[in-house]
Amino acid sequence: MATLFTKIINREIPADIVYEDDDVIAFRDIAPVAPVHVLVVPKKEIPTINDIADEDALLIGKVYRVIGKLAKEFELDKDGYRVVSNCNEHGGQTVFHIHFHLIGGKQLGTMV
Repeated sequence: MATLFTKIINREIPADIVYEDDDVIAFRDIAPVAPVHVLVVPKKEIPTINDIADEDALLIGKVYRVIGKLAKEFELDKDGYRVVSNCNEHGGQTVFHIHFHLIGGKQLGTMV
């Protein structure tokens, strides 16, 4: 069964898309925790960080390059931002399609 994010990728569910190429899509979070809260998602369905295969290394590297590009585009690169990826239920993951939260635009408290 397709994940929520695959449905967004396939345009079955609307989203505020801010970036897309053949491998990666990025869209605004529907419940933002900061002025900028974007989800950066590889189009390949990889359920969790634990499921990243050696063959996915370039794809995950590309995801991080997109995060950096978006951070600059949203002018987060100077003051700073946070990148978060939750893994499995105890880690807070609710959609089992690996994704990265780009969060910024305000002072963020320390987490760890």
